[in-house]
Amino acid sequence: MDDDTMRALAGRAYDDPFPWRFLTDLVEAGPRLGGSPGERRAADLVATAFEGAGADPEVLDFPIRRWKRGDAELAVRVKRDRGTVERSFEAIALPYSPPGDVRAPLTDAGHGTPDETDAADLAGTVALADTDSPGGGRYVHRMEKYGHAVEAGAEAFVFAHHEPGQLAPTGTLRFGHEGAVPAVGVSYETGEWLREYAGEGAEIRLRVDATTEDGVSHNTLGRLGPDTEEGVLVVGHHDAHDIAEGALDNGCGITTVATAARYLADVDLDSRVWVAGVGCEETGLLGASALAEHVDPDRVRAVVNVDGAGRHRDLRALTHGSDASREAAERLSERAGRPVHVEGTPHPYSDHWPFLQQGVPAIQLHSQPATGHERGRGWGHTSADTRDKADPRNLRDHALLTALLVADLAGRDVPRRDTDDLRAELEDAGAEPGMRAAGVWPDGWD
Repeated sequence: MDDDTMRALAGRAYDDPFPWRFLTDLVEAGPRLGGSPGERRAADLVATAFEGAGADPEVLDFPIRRWKRGDAELAVRVKRDRGTVERSFEAIALPYSPPGDVRAPLTDAGHGTPDETDAADLAGTVALADTDSPGGGRYVHRMEKYGHAVEAGAEAFVFAHHEPGQLAPTGTLRFGHEGAVPAVGVSYETGEWLREYAGEGAEIRLRVDATTEDGVSHNTLGRLGPDTEEGVLVVGHHDAHDIAEGALDNGCGITTVATAARYLADVDLDSRVWVAGVGCEETGLLGASALAEHVDPDRVRAVVNVDGAGRHRDLRALTHGSDASREAAERLSERAGRPVHVEGTPHPYSDHWPFLQQGVPAIQLHSQPATGHERGRGWGHTSADTRDKADPRNLRDHALLTALLVADLAGRDVPRRDTDDLRAELEDAGAEPGMRAAGVWPDGWD
């Protein structure tokens, strides 16, 4: 992209009304959990945006095991010398929790790491773990904590938010199929009570109503630029958890993709650019996996996964161990005169993963809060994930930066990742035990 084109796009992005309108339409589409009518409406909105960019979109359906949330109950019973305490607390079922009704002692597993899980002796109990990770260490994903608890013999799992605000967290337990034991999310405040009661020998009753059945989800795929054999894939997920509007996760991200597609339509691209909105990221990267069967990863020069961009003022680029991805992020920062915060450690918990594990270099575009690196999800995965948390300036700015990055990658030969090197990096980061517990360690790596 030449300097004149970049300046023209920057001027266009300065006061572009499209991103805010698109985000508004998206959150007004209704709950967007995988396979729901709201998620289908979201796919159609993405298709309309891609059509406006001249990307010739198609909406592609794919089969899923659709999970539907029912009611959940959590009650505590504690015997004391001065009497018995019986209390009920609000709780929400976690996606792919099976239905169940469990009565068992409550055990505090701390952050839910392997060491804490082993020390807690969870067999036959209800495991309690919080959403945070140990300070200074690797981020420990919810699926890992649940997997460790199940392996340790827990009868059920309680996931407590680590930040105050009476916000119960949600999040899937498995990639696309039911977990082994019932699980719920509870607020920080409830978690504090539960930890105290666990130390007093509390008994828990945990009941979950939920169903898992055959369903259908949808991806939207468009094409820009020349019809070359290889190209760059830009992807963002349009689904969201059904307890909130999903404005941040990933409404801002898919808005960034849709807006960047409009900007890229005015760029003389050197190779094919696929633009995609995918479903069912929140329930197991199911849309991205289906996309990897439709767009041959061998043809994908690089994947730009827009999951988390548009939320805060600065852009954050997770380069997943690729030197070429890191260099592209650094070039973007220098040329645009904008800070781009770069992290290199790979992880498997977003839509780049079905491509990265097959050797495609990846960049995940996220956001950097003004206060520094965000530990955990902030408002995401709670009922507070609403449009008022978003800022149209961030959407416009990150869409422009995404377009500049993609145009740059479309004109370069990007070395593929060696999957043996990728495996070694994950092992060095201590990710393997957790990925195995979560069920996401690739079969071919065993």
